[in-house]
Amino acid sequence: MPAVINISAYRFAPLDNLKVLRERLTTVCREWGLRGTILLSTEGINLFVAGTTAEIDQLLTLLRAVPGLETLEPKVSESREQPFTRMLVKIKKEIIAFGVAGIDPARAPAPRLSARELKLWLDEGRPVTLLDTRNDFEVTLGTFRDAVPIGIQHFREFPAAAVKLNPAEQPHPIVTFCTGGIRCEKAAPFLIQQGFEQVFQLDGGILKYFEECGNAHFQGECFVFDKRVGLAADLDESGHGLCFVCQSLLTPEELADPLTVEGVSCPRCYQSPEQQQAKALAEHRDKLSRVTSPLPGKLAQDNFRPLKIAARHDGFTLLDFVCDVFGHIPRETWLASFAAGDIVDAQRSPVATSHIVRPGECYFTRERLQSEPDVNAQIEILHEDTALIVLNKPAPLPMHPSGRFHRNTLQWILHEVYAPQKPRPAHRLDANTSGIAVFTRTATFARVLQPQFERGEVQKRYLARVIGHPPEDVFHCEAAIATTAGHCGARIVDEDAGLPARTEFEVISRLPDGTALLSVTPRTGRTNQIRVHLWHLSWPIVGDAMYRANHELGEVQTHSVDDAPLNLHAWQLTFSHPQHGRPITFEAPKPAWG
Repeated sequence: MPAVINISAYRFAPLDNLKVLRERLTTVCREWGLRGTILLSTEGINLFVAGTTAEIDQLLTLLRAVPGLETLEPKVSESREQPFTRMLVKIKKEIIAFGVAGIDPARAPAPRLSARELKLWLDEGRPVTLLDTRNDFEVTLGTFRDAVPIGIQHFREFPAAAVKLNPAEQPHPIVTFCTGGIRCEKAAPFLIQQGFEQVFQLDGGILKYFEECGNAHFQGECFVFDKRVGLAADLDESGHGLCFVCQSLLTPEELADPLTVEGVSCPRCYQSPEQQQAKALAEHRDKLSRVTSPLPGKLAQDNFRPLKIAARHDGFTLLDFVCDVFGHIPRETWLASFAAGDIVDAQRSPVATSHIVRPGECYFTRERLQSEPDVNAQIEILHEDTALIVLNKPAPLPMHPSGRFHRNTLQWILHEVYAPQKPRPAHRLDANTSGIAVFTRTATFARVLQPQFERGEVQKRYLARVIGHPPEDVFHCEAAIATTAGHCGARIVDEDAGLPARTEFEVISRLPDGTALLSVTPRTGRTNQIRVHLWHLSWPIVGDAMYRANHELGEVQTHSVDDAPLNLHAWQLTFSHPQHGRPITFEAPKPAWG
């Protein structure tokens, strides 16, 4: 198979009409099957291109016809395969990023030192400082014997590193060098600008030195920025590789290692699934802390609440739709919202009252400059994997947006922490209830897990501290619970028209202060079921501001952070994992009152 010809070249020269030149080069390089990168700038050209001999010659002929590039001479090497994956021609501010004004290699270059002359200096043992201007990982593969690395990760860092050098401490001539010479075109003049008097740049860089002098005084190989990675002194491929994840140089043995997967890992950066999971968990815990400090709802912002169109509303006007769905809100209130531009589409543009809606569409109500009540944001991530996020939810903290809460909700916070994923709650806990909360990370896993809760297949166990001492150690309640909310959103027992419900209780301890700690197992999943059943049995939960003693109903649904906590805690949860189907149990730490 014919060898692939690789050329690298640069020339500092004033260039104009760059867009026209870019289009011409892009077209012909693709026609000729060339691959690589050509950078164009008003200060010159820099290129790395590979292809067949004939096409490379055509490209050089075209470039040498450009004013200022007549003497363009490339460095040439061969490879066994095409080292580049595509052809790019770009216009840049600089052909080599440096960012220092006043450096003009075309008009004010530093003195050059030829490869043969440098070898002669080194052969004679002449005192000289060889300054390697390349990045640290390039130096690792090979450099001149006794060379001084500048100590950078990217050439943009060179000026900051160079100003730390003291001209008074450099009595010997300084010879800067890099791969092909282009970086030294700016590095050497910069050193002269900083007061260094005897500064030379190695003409043609390491590659020219290899071509004319072999590996004399050089240890290792020369790093190149393509698939060949390293070139030996004969300009042949060395067999080394580069991990594009951790930027480690890889030996041929490491390249053959099964842990080396291009773009994924190498033996030096590979992490086991357990290690990856632990790292991701640590990152999410850190981000959770940042997202909740300060609370996201603290700053007044517009809140947008969704209005999703169901099939039965097909053909409704938007006004008729909201009046039908929110019958408790007067039509005049909705008309005022439309007039204020507070009913909007997905692009946040106001929508008219007469707009016809279709199933599947989504509109939003805008609540202007809302500052939300404080919540308890001490959320603890107990476990995460590719399917689940399991949390110890504090209280008070609403699970999802409703009422006065939008951004100060568990769902909104998790969307921020796990973006671009949008975790979905597999079940619900009251804002005032603490403990185990499970979210799925994708819709696919949600479709597997949520039905387990709906079918009553999930085993739940709560802790509750109640006022009074139940006489029996084990008891239950099967009172039916109302289907609709009543006073301040409360559900109550409705033996005639309510839904069947069963909750089982076991006394853990009867405490001297007149309270008792119970283990609670709900066998059904009605709204407020545990609180309603205990209230119905005359053992109301400590701290419950709604279901109070003596069968009184309070006026507060969600506690404030300063209120005494509701002593109800989702303690244990067992279900079939949505990914592998095996039973899995999670347990939240017991609260201080438990």
